[in-house]
Parts: sequence; structure tokens; C-alpha cells
Amino acid sequence: MPICSGCSGEDTDRVAIARQHVHPELGEHFGKPVFIRIIKEEYILELWLREQNGTWKCFRTYEIAGMSGEIGPKTMEGDEQAPEGFYRVRPQGMNPRSSYHLSFNIGYPNAYDRSLGRTGSYIMVHGSDVSIGCFAMTDEKIEEIYTLVNEAFLAGVKEVPVQVYPFRMTPQRMQEEAQSEHYAFWQHLLPGWQHTETHHEPYPDTDSSNEV
Repeated sequence: MPICSGCSGEDTDRVAIARQHVHPELGEHFGKPVFIRIIKEEYILELWLREQNGTWKCFRTYEIAGMSGEIGPKTMEGDEQAPEGFYRVRPQGMNPRSSYHLSFNIGYPNAYDRSLGRTGSYIMVHGSDVSIGCFAMTDEKIEEIYTLVNEAFLAGVKEVPVQVYPFRMTPQRMQEEAQSEHYAFWQHLLPGWQHTETHHEPYPDTDSSNEV
């Protein structure tokens, strides 16, 4: 059974209940395209929404309640690292019966990960406050995040970008990490960070294709 997405066996429709639990103001945003950006070092998950005029705005910033490992990419099954890179949630990755209340699969490993021989699976954003290799948001917060992602899919959105960075990739911070064993990989991520900072939209990456 996957660590973060096991079926609980409950018959309750947690998705409908979660939708009722979220603040009424969220309703006006149901169906908007969603983009998630995670900054591991700061334990932050940003949820961005695309407005009707096509612009993206950071709607909420959530504190990640539980995450294992250190900055640096996930390279193999069981290393307890949370991944870094460009991923996509698809409708089939939504899990309304997670052992961690509600969860969705971010799509690790992506095409780039596989090209490097990286292994692992079922990397989720989920409820609870503990996690091994995933991103635990607490049950209350995952109800809001899950609902916005799910409503986007119900409105016809095909996928939700999830872009995970080790830290804020400023020139100064990159210089500080110049001797890191992960520096070359982080240089690969840098254009994505710069694109969102400059254009305030998801990076149109090619890494995250999970088509076999």
C-alpha cells in the first residue's frame, strides 16, 4: 500500500464534506485554474489561481506541517526525501479516501527524473501533520487545497502544475550554494523560478510529462 494514499475504507464522501467545511468566500474561486509552488526550505506551499483576465495571483500561502529530508532532490525509493522539480497533478491522481484524510499525487517521477534513473512513487500533498517524502498540510488545510484543485478539474482543467524548489533561488542564494553537490540540478530549476518571479505565472516546463 502506498505510504501516503491508502484507502481508509470509510464510506463517507469526504470531498463533499470538505467542500462544506471550507470558508464560504472560497466559492467564488471554484473552477479557476490552480498552480502550486512549494519552497522546501521555508516549509511553504503557495496556491495560485488564474483570474478571468488570464493573470495569475498567489491566493494563499500555507505552512507545510510535515516534510522529511533536507533540501536537495529525491533520487531513490526510500530515501525519505521530498522531490524537487516540475510536476503535474492529473484528475486520476486525486485520492478522496486517503489514509491521510485527502491527498493528491504530484506526479513524481517526471520525465527528467526518470532520465536520471530516479525512483519512487506516490508523492502526495495530503492531510495530517506528519509525512515521509510527501507534503503534510494538516486535515484542515488539505480540505481547502484539495477542494480548489478538485473544483478546477470539475470545471475542465486537465492538469495542475506543481513546482517544487529547495529555496528562494535568488542570485545571492544560488551563489551561497555554488559548492553544493546539487548545484547543477538547481541550475536546471532556476529558469522555472525566474519565470514565475518575472511573469507571475507557472513555468511552461517540459520536465513533467509523465506519459509513458
